[in-house]
Amino acid sequence: MTGTLQRPQHVAPPATARRLPRRGRPLVVDLLAAAAGLGLGVTIALGVSAQSLASVGTVAGALTAVGRMTGLLAGYAMIVTVALSARIGPLERAVGQDRLIRWHRRLAPYGLYLLLAHVVLIVLGYAALAQTGVLAQLWALVLTYQGMLGAVVGTLLLLLAGITSYRRARRRLRYETWWAVHLYTYLALLFAFQHQVQTGASFVGHPLATAWWTALWVALLAAVVAWRVLLPVVRSLRHGVRVAGVVQEAPGVVSVVLEGRRLDRLPVAGGQFFQWRFLTRGAWWQAHPFSLSHVPQEHRMRITVKDLGDHSAGLASLPIGTPVFIEGPYGRFTADAATGHKVLLVGAGVGATPLRSLLQDLDEHADVAVLLRGRDRGSLVLADEIAREVQRRGARLWEALGPRDRLSVTAGTLRRAMPDIAERDVFICGPDDFTAAIAAACREAGVPASRVHFESFAF
Repeated sequence: MTGTLQRPQHVAPPATARRLPRRGRPLVVDLLAAAAGLGLGVTIALGVSAQSLASVGTVAGALTAVGRMTGLLAGYAMIVTVALSARIGPLERAVGQDRLIRWHRRLAPYGLYLLLAHVVLIVLGYAALAQTGVLAQLWALVLTYQGMLGAVVGTLLLLLAGITSYRRARRRLRYETWWAVHLYTYLALLFAFQHQVQTGASFVGHPLATAWWTALWVALLAAVVAWRVLLPVVRSLRHGVRVAGVVQEAPGVVSVVLEGRRLDRLPVAGGQFFQWRFLTRGAWWQAHPFSLSHVPQEHRMRITVKDLGDHSAGLASLPIGTPVFIEGPYGRFTADAATGHKVLLVGAGVGATPLRSLLQDLDEHADVAVLLRGRDRGSLVLADEIAREVQRRGARLWEALGPRDRLSVTAGTLRRAMPDIAERDVFICGPDDFTAAIAAACREAGVPASRVHFESFAF
């Protein structure tokens, strides 16, 4: 691993300041967590109040009562799960989309388990009450109860989304397939709402419960429409983003130069990403996350993308003038996440692209070090641009070149290169296994976990 050290030099501030996103407020997270806990308590209380002591005095009644409660809890878990992935602005800025998606993945299976428990317990309870077979009772419920066919379809759609979300299944699916499957979960949730209000015993004759759940579902719908539809549409129309050019950076790596109106007024920071939808035939319905490799100027900005064989493969042939629909920005992989003035940026391959834009937003007086990892220098994306920015800042740059089995970055390597590594905020971007290895090495070298920053775009 070789390094260069340049003397700092004075840099004049830009003539006009870009618009930056608002800082995340941890208080928002605390308030929303408290609201979620309070909502859970209200849900349980309303569910319990709808039962009577007489109704749970028999095995059939107890099974049915527990089945109804698991159904309510499943519905509440689904609402929270969708809210975590709705990209609600204040929540996303405070937590970061990467962490929200991890919470979403951890909670989602419990919602499915509760849903399955609801189905099984209700069928068992009704079968015991009618003194009939389980399969016969299930068939009777589906055919004779209002809204049950929709509930069955919704359950199957949610199970399909859950199965395709397991890691092994996700690795075998194209992003577009996974995205299309998950789009149907909104239809499944609509069926769930109709089933709850129309046929749920906890709602019939209980106007307060009906009002509570209607308010929950309407609030969720409003959040999804506002943050996933209206805001992206407004920003896309306001800024009129189009493809201005495509530049080959390295084998299989291209930069897409984008132009538009007043792009410097987009509330985006270096290191963040957008969901990009290029409005060409066959690709207009696909949205993919790409980080900015250059922060917006008044009329231009840029992304740099590696050909991974899916949607990204077609970007090299994008026609000039192609309209672009943008959703975002997202992510907390930004200068604001740093807790001090000492920073280490670590990137591998195309993972260096958000580091390029992050460098532009770091404080001019920050003590910056950059580590780029690759097989050879040709695999270091935007290496020359990063080197110029490092030199401009008087920062330090290392290029760790060589095969993985011959050259690895360890805690000892980091400590020898930077004796003050434990005092630095570390920003890491690259393949998931690389990111995990560097994060572990940093923690072993004494960097607190709260100072190790990375985001994954894996679906």
